[in-house]
Amino acid sequence: MFNQIPSLLQELAKSHQTLSITKQLHASITRAHLAHDSFYATKILRFYALNNDLRSACNLFDKTPQRSVFLWNSFIRAFARAHKFNEALLLYTKMLGTPIKPDNFTYACLIRACHENFDLDGLRLVHGGLIVSGLGLDSVSCSALVTAYSKMGLVSEARQVFSRISEPDLVLWNSLISGYVYCEFWAEGLRLFNGMRENGKQQPDGYTFVGIISGLMDFSLLGVGLGIHGLCLKSGFDCNAYVGSALVSMYSRFKCMNLAYGVFISLCQPDLVAWSALITGYSQSGDHKKALLFYRNLSVEGKKADTILVASVLAAAGHLADGRCGSEIHGYVLRHGFESNIMVSSALIDMYLKCGYVGFGIRVFDGSPNRNIVSYNSVISGLGLHGLAAQAFKLFEEMIEKGMKPDESTFSSLLCACCHSGLVKDGWEIFRIMVDEFYFPPKTEHYVHIVKLLGMAGQLKEAYNFILSLTQPVDSGIWGALLSCCDNPGSSELAEIVSQHLFDNEPRKGSYRVMLSNIYASDGRWDDVKKMRDDIDNSGVRKIPGVSFIGGSCS
Repeated sequence: MFNQIPSLLQELAKSHQTLSITKQLHASITRAHLAHDSFYATKILRFYALNNDLRSACNLFDKTPQRSVFLWNSFIRAFARAHKFNEALLLYTKMLGTPIKPDNFTYACLIRACHENFDLDGLRLVHGGLIVSGLGLDSVSCSALVTAYSKMGLVSEARQVFSRISEPDLVLWNSLISGYVYCEFWAEGLRLFNGMRENGKQQPDGYTFVGIISGLMDFSLLGVGLGIHGLCLKSGFDCNAYVGSALVSMYSRFKCMNLAYGVFISLCQPDLVAWSALITGYSQSGDHKKALLFYRNLSVEGKKADTILVASVLAAAGHLADGRCGSEIHGYVLRHGFESNIMVSSALIDMYLKCGYVGFGIRVFDGSPNRNIVSYNSVISGLGLHGLAAQAFKLFEEMIEKGMKPDESTFSSLLCACCHSGLVKDGWEIFRIMVDEFYFPPKTEHYVHIVKLLGMAGQLKEAYNFILSLTQPVDSGIWGALLSCCDNPGSSELAEIVSQHLFDNEPRKGSYRVMLSNIYASDGRWDDVKKMRDDIDNSGVRKIPGVSFIGGSCS
């Protein structure tokens, strides 16, 4: 019997076990009469947790009479990992009534569970228990506390925990620095970062840099990001895979794709995070062709895209109306079982509808097991763009019947559907429902749809009066929507009035002057056309050249 122990230990030392192998190991240990041994029980329980088999984990725990702190910790972590946070806290309470007392890893796990569940009351309870236990100054637990309070936006409380430690280690410094940056207190985070370096006892590592870089979200912080990047180069962390991926993500968020690509190609083995950041960055920057090109390169490299990346490349395919590429990605989705993911299914629906394949889009929607507001909005928007307003309204009614609450995007899609189908009365009713029944204050996009709806129906005066009734000043997009409807003969006088509002708001934008010039031409006012063209040339404002697939660039 005891001769089996070395081989069992060897099996248990493997980094991962499938559920089938775990059950085989459990059976072997039971036959060797070792199932009640806390050491073996802990190992097997961890494997059950990794395979999401909580029932077997519970049975094993219940049948183990000698429970060590390691077994308790593994059992609590199993529930926290499965997002059963209340059960994890109940186990902690139960543990307090036994001779085995929680250690620092018990508290670290519970603290992490509380912040993942955004349970502030639970966090304060665990924090109190930590202090009573005498572990209030433990580095592992305090680092978890600093992270938890920061993630909940309570960075001042995180600082209080940090301040109680006389000799904070690097993990604790990193936790607080990341916390400040996460809560958008960038200046304080950077001061803390510089203070750590000047202190001399702790020097930044890769996690320090990743913590700062990952929190830089606003383009106004590009200068800070460049400075941190320079420090990474000086410190030799530019070759660190995690730091490099964080830099690619940062530059992609700022839409500085040349800088993102420069960092990307410097990485020896870019991981999926770096690939995803670069591809998503190209997609969100409007360079959809490069997004799809790098996605193909990713596939050639043998790396597997996750659901977030798949949704991003589907959006790129939709913008390019590339149905062939989109259908290839759909095949990848089916092969990897991503079709039940709401984000992916919504992206698939949106892609097919933008490519003109309405039937395929509806089929994906009908086959989606988990429909939410995003997937409904995707279908309603696509149907509206294809002039299928009646079907869009029907889906809206179905959504309401199922108890789903529409959002602002839902009403924007419905108003867009009314525009494409010329349904003025229905459009006004949708607008009323949005304001009076769902209490959404209209945004610029909703006003634009109403103006275009009236303007395209020839009700230019009504559209103009509607704009005048809005709170001033009115967004240029709303005036621009009305100007785009003044292209019928006899509308040039109103176009002049509307244009003046646009010139006052955006004097350097030449496209509005070009639009007015075209309206003059449709009315046969050639002298005014020449005057407007001369005005464009003399003022230095230029219309951005368009691109024709027939004749190349045109001005």
